[in-house]
Amino acid sequence: MAPKKLLSWNVNGIRAAEKKGLIPYIEESGAEVIALQETKAQPHQLSHELHHIAGYESFFFSAEKKGYSGVALYCRVSPRSIISGMGVDAFDREGRVITAEYDDYYLINAYYPNAQHGLLRLKYKQDFNACISDFAHELSQDKTVVLCGDLNVAHREIDLKNPDKNINNPGFSAEERQDMTSFLNGGFVDTFRELYPDKEQYTWWSYRFNARVRNIGWRIDYFCIDAQSKDRLVDAQIYSSVMGSDHCPIGMDFI
Repeated sequence: MAPKKLLSWNVNGIRAAEKKGLIPYIEESGAEVIALQETKAQPHQLSHELHHIAGYESFFFSAEKKGYSGVALYCRVSPRSIISGMGVDAFDREGRVITAEYDDYYLINAYYPNAQHGLLRLKYKQDFNACISDFAHELSQDKTVVLCGDLNVAHREIDLKNPDKNINNPGFSAEERQDMTSFLNGGFVDTFRELYPDKEQYTWWSYRFNARVRNIGWRIDYFCIDAQSKDRLVDAQIYSSVMGSDHCPIGMDFI
């Protein structure tokens, strides 16, 4: 049986990404599902072409606030069901989670909150972390769970270029890193780090200071799989050469 390919990408605005080649990228990807985060648009604001990419069915879950957050799925195989949100209004109104159910797995596409400068939104993010952890663990009682997206945290020092300069900055605070540790210790696997424990590769670069050219980045985008299904994992990828956003796409192959 050929492995299934999944892709995830924080596009930092789906309409902007459309102008930078998103549609042909999806059409040529060969992926079973492409999960997008930070779409920054309501469905009615999108072009006909974004709703009808050849070979894919599209699903969107947007924030109430225009131009903010939002997630989307492009599915080559029709899912059995789509779950929009997690049933918690504080998070669902920001359009942060959409889940596709298939016969043998769930794919959770998530855009985690940013803790923000001064960690002003740390409590909100920690509440979100706890909620989505419970959500993922509950689904994993039924079948394999794959969770992907922009988790807005660099878990370990190897996951960002300058760890010493970023201690307690948003995305590298002790609290956020501990939440990620707890999630993984509770029964999930960071697929890239599982396969490539010592590889220094990033998924996000600031638009400032020529950071991408200098490869001063962070790995904050993940594919995680429930530990019971770890044997299904074939490979994990970071496509750092793909442009179009301040993030790059990431991938996972599983059987």
